[in-house]
Amino acid sequence: MLNITTIRNNERMSTQDLLLMIEAAVKSGETDFDIAASGQHDIGGPLWHPEGKTLKFHVTNAGQRVGSMCLPNTEIIVEGSTSADVGWLNSGGLITVKGDAGDTAGHCSSGGKIYIGGRAGTRTGSLMKHDPLYEEPELWVLKNVGSFSFEFMGGGRAVVCGVDCENFSSVLGERACVGMVGGVVYVRGKISDYPDDILCLELDADDVAFLKGGMNHFLNAVEKSELIAELSDWREWRKLRPLTFEEKKPQVLPDLAAFRRNDWVKGGIFSDVADDDFTVLNTVNRGLYRLRVPTWDNAKFSAPCQFFCPTGIPTQKRLALLRQGKIDAALKLVLEYTPFPGSVCGTLCPNPCMEGCTRATIDEAIKIGELGLQSAHVEVAPPEISSGKHVAIIGGGVAGLSAAWQLARLGHAVTVYDDANQIGGKLAQVIPHSRLPQDLLKAELNRIEKIGVKFVTGCKVDAAKFNEICDSSDAVLIAVGGHKARYFPWEGAELLTFGVEFLKAINRGEKPYVGKNVVVIGGGNSGMDVATSAYEQGAESVVVVDVVKPAAFAKEIRRLENFGGRIVFPFVTKKITADGIFSDDGRFIAADQIIVSIGEAPVLDFLPEVKKFRGSWLVPDAEKKILPKVFAAGDVIKPGRLTDAIGDARRTALMMDKFLRGEKITSTPPKQIVPPASLSKKFFERCHHCDLPDPMHEHLRCVSCGTCRDCKICLNSCPEKAITRIELDDGSWQYVSDESKCIGCGICAGVCPCGVWNIRDNPNEISMYRLYDAG
Repeated sequence: MLNITTIRNNERMSTQDLLLMIEAAVKSGETDFDIAASGQHDIGGPLWHPEGKTLKFHVTNAGQRVGSMCLPNTEIIVEGSTSADVGWLNSGGLITVKGDAGDTAGHCSSGGKIYIGGRAGTRTGSLMKHDPLYEEPELWVLKNVGSFSFEFMGGGRAVVCGVDCENFSSVLGERACVGMVGGVVYVRGKISDYPDDILCLELDADDVAFLKGGMNHFLNAVEKSELIAELSDWREWRKLRPLTFEEKKPQVLPDLAAFRRNDWVKGGIFSDVADDDFTVLNTVNRGLYRLRVPTWDNAKFSAPCQFFCPTGIPTQKRLALLRQGKIDAALKLVLEYTPFPGSVCGTLCPNPCMEGCTRATIDEAIKIGELGLQSAHVEVAPPEISSGKHVAIIGGGVAGLSAAWQLARLGHAVTVYDDANQIGGKLAQVIPHSRLPQDLLKAELNRIEKIGVKFVTGCKVDAAKFNEICDSSDAVLIAVGGHKARYFPWEGAELLTFGVEFLKAINRGEKPYVGKNVVVIGGGNSGMDVATSAYEQGAESVVVVDVVKPAAFAKEIRRLENFGGRIVFPFVTKKITADGIFSDDGRFIAADQIIVSIGEAPVLDFLPEVKKFRGSWLVPDAEKKILPKVFAAGDVIKPGRLTDAIGDARRTALMMDKFLRGEKITSTPPKQIVPPASLSKKFFERCHHCDLPDPMHEHLRCVSCGTCRDCKICLNSCPEKAITRIELDDGSWQYVSDESKCIGCGICAGVCPCGVWNIRDNPNEISMYRLYDAG
């Protein structure tokens, strides 16, 4: 005998491990098992000994489905009670439970015997069945069963002995034998109700013989042999069985026409609000009687590229314009969302738009970043109309300049103040020139200036200057970004070099001190910039340490590794010395310079007392204000990527525009992403290109998610010719479905490759299945 204990050293064995252990033991020839379970499922089946020997299981504390799918030559004894699904799909095993069983005991059993030495729960014996080629299943219960017992029973025999059930109104619970079409249920005790197609009969000789033949075996198995005399008074027993086909009364088919004329609605619960005009509807209907209607939901949903872009750039619209040959409009469209399509979108951004691109699930994502570079040198004319309002922006980084760009194009006079001698924020001051070509950045900064934005550099804003700016401006935006290095109060922190200052010095053309062996604390993109810049400044060895796996972009990590740099994580810094850095677990890395680059906080000492998060970041209200006419955007609210700052600045600028015009400030809720299931990728798989086109021809591959590409497939596929294409005055188009022709078949939605056509239930439908509210 194999003894199995499922809890060892306070560790519980999983169900899977237990079943695999039993299966392996059976394969090796074991037949007897004593299992001290701890709620594991499915013990005892389906198993078959390689030599056909009987498998015996003695189980304590079993979980659900003990003996499920149990095969012949399997015997299971469960000490005490067990939970649901005992003997589920039993196909020949002998299963004995010496206590109560949970719900659905014997459910779907088709063979073997199940003995329950107590009560059984809801739906016990439901769906029992009998294949005439095999021995019929038996289910014996000592006491009573729960409601819905023997529901849809199709075969077999069940015995409910009714012991200790004097206080129950029915030993079968409520609604017993509903849908029963075969088999027999023997009952001792009170029965409350059963369906009209079930007969309750006295036992005949065959029934008594069956019960006599099985009762001793049952009572001995559940150790209740003393009850044999009490349970052998066959006058107390009844049997339930369904009517045979011959016994059922033939049903007279109703005259539906007469029913509809005389009884339909009349006197019913809807008789006061519904009226039947006795119109007979065709199988295929049009107009009001259609079950479904199509809708042309062009641009209702956001394409994944737009949805995942923090700036919200609708690249699918750019590509649609390119598809129409409107190249100038396509290149200018991105400038409605960002002034940095080249510096950020095409150079520095990780392009989450491409990560979400549907085309990537077919071959490769659309080259959205490279498409941004095409707009880097596109010129935009200054606004023709001035609002007469002046906006001051404190901070000349991506957030401040993006807001300035938006506000200036809306007709406002904008002045940007920055304490550095060069405008551009971290784009100009911190990001290594090797990563961002300066002629590209200069071109995009000049474009901002050309539309009328005024730059004031070298301007340190203190409290007095801030008040002066507020007094002379109609609105003010705080967008100073984060330039104050953050670090923990480690022992030896005074020895740190701040990464942001290190990079600024390099970009100013200086030669900051760099050690031979450098350790950089922080594995983000800034940390990688510091590490690679240290190599470029003469370091011989650079190690980047972080508490978690570095969050830097893969290409930045590869760049460091190409220099020979190493990354060590997890590394929790504890102490910094002149000789190197110690972790909290005692590791030491030798270094003569430690540079920290774990993020920056904004410097806001010029502001009056305002609400801040952790004493550093501004907490604006729902209108993005921190003071009556002072707004905030970008990293002064929450650190993020460049694209996050641009998107936040654009949304803030649009709110400021409403403020300046005296309108109610509201934010536009983002669109939902187009449902992927509505896109027909099969259509685009035939457009697969082994040689990927240049960015300006990516419209050939774009799935145009949620936006009509004017392919005319719906127009040519509609079987009723219900769809019409309408050319609009601005050169765009729309497709319209004529409800007098449309039958709601949904073919338009099925063939639309871009998810623009959708089919929905007809909200105005009138049919024989729908009663409409007369009020």
